[in-house]
Amino acid sequence: MKLAEIEAQMQKTIESTQRSFNTIRTGRANGAILDKVLVEYYGTPTSLKSLANVNTPDSSTIFIQPYDRNTLSIIEKAISLSDIGLTPNNDGSTIRLNIPPLTSDRRKELAKVAAKYAEEGKVAIRNIRRDAVEAVRKQEKSSDVSEDEARDLQDSIQKLTDKYVSKVDALLKEKETDITTV
Repeated sequence: MKLAEIEAQMQKTIESTQRSFNTIRTGRANGAILDKVLVEYYGTPTSLKSLANVNTPDSSTIFIQPYDRNTLSIIEKAISLSDIGLTPNNDGSTIRLNIPPLTSDRRKELAKVAAKYAEEGKVAIRNIRRDAVEAVRKQEKSSDVSEDEARDLQDSIQKLTDKYVSKVDALLKEKETDITTV
């Protein structure tokens, strides 16, 4: 296993963690909180963004305009059933989501959710490390690499792991600051 491949996998994990963070609302309107909302469209779970235009005209409103007006009610239902905690207001052609200011308790809950996402990212990075180290040990056992080379590779893998775990920590710190800032 090459170090470049391992680093690419870890970078994908960082990007995935960042996408998870983007779904947490921070008191400002952000269309990314709707990324995980799936709408049952003709029997198929479809992402909301492929069925509607999502805008944020101001810091406290998300404006959803379906491409097909017939999907308005199923989009509204999907938002109501999702875990984003917002109530959709349907005016017959569009849906508005009003973002209420976050209470301090809700901010603490969201910080915990962010910490959970960060921990999931760290676990994924550690799993990549574990798989890579196992591959190096197998190569060493089959005499493809020497003991010294194996030790050097394992040290390099650990340094990569430390680097990417600290990136996750930095992303978490940034997100927590974003959440707790009033």
